[in-house]
Amino acid sequence: MAYNVWIDQDLCTGDGICVEIAADVFVLLDDGLAYVKDSGGVKNPGGPTGLVGVPDNQLDGVVEAAEECPGECIFIEVA
Repeated sequence: MAYNVWIDQDLCTGDGICVEIAADVFVLLDDGLAYVKDSGGVKNPGGPTGLVGVPDNQLDGVVEAAEECPGECIFIEVA
């Protein structure tokens, strides 16, 4: 099963826990907020229009990041 992930920047607290857990999928930008990225770069704007596919080898980290996120801003959807 394939999954997509996106971040709601309105809920992001900028703690960077997601980047610590899954740096291949998440990045903090100069605005202090987290965004998702893929091989094509950062998906900006954020929100549901900035979603990326989750590589199979990154799924566990993305799920852990979503569970640990204090802002509860990481959303994982079935592709």
